Amino acid sequence: MAASGSAIVVGVGPERGLGAALARRFAENGLHVFIAGRNENKLNAVANGIRQAGGNATPVVADITAEKDVNRLFDTIRARDDKIQIAAYNVDSNLPSPFLETSVETFTTLWQQNCLGAFLFAKPLMAIMQVQKQGTVFFTGATGSLRAKPPFTAFAAAKAGLRALAQGLAREFSPQGVHVVHTVIDGVIDGERARQQFPEYVKTKGDDGLLQLEAITQTYWAIHQQPRSAWTHELDLRPYKEPF
Repeated sequence: MAASGSAIVVGVGPERGLGAALARRFAENGLHVFIAGRNENKLNAVANGIRQAGGNATPVVADITAEKDVNRLFDTIRARDDKIQIAAYNVDSNLPSPFLETSVETFTTLWQQNCLGAFLFAKPLMAIMQVQKQGTVFFTGATGSLRAKPPFTAFAAAKAGLRALAQGLAREFSPQGVHVVHTVIDGVIDGERARQQFPEYVKTKGDDGLLQLEAITQTYWAIHQQPRSAWTHELDLRPYKEPF
């Protein structure tokens, strides 16, 4: 049976990326999807693909680290007057930087994109879901959420902050019917970014050595459908042969 209501995915980039794949999954299951990101052309491409497949999508150009953009996004969402069934904070910004070479600007930017944006997004979202007494919120984390490893110390600090935010929200809002989930993506996603930035590494991973987009989104949707007597708060996803 198709779901009804709306979904929100922020951090949507190329069509072959996790944000776009999540948006497609939610739309395939009957939800009207609001997609947000900074690149208008990429957003329109994703939205058009969803519509061509029979789904519904509203693209909103927004910098999720800017409060005015977040407010504008939620003004657009409220205008539809739909229940928000599911939301995903999928912003992921990473930059290798040895600690002594890490500038305040780099550290701040990584924190803003990976953690502050989640706070700005969560405030209006949780207010809505609290009234609804239902909804699922995903925060996409990374290996760095659990452990810091050079040269990604600044990135790990930001992702650890995101994880702490998700934990706090879960403890505060789960009793009110809101399912808060933190997902640790422990490995490389088989998407456009990986294939463009390090194609040789991608080749070395072999069959199922990279996280497949459709497999990740299948897990997100399954967790969204969990009965509230047995909710998952945190999980990690990795290829079967990824060392950990």
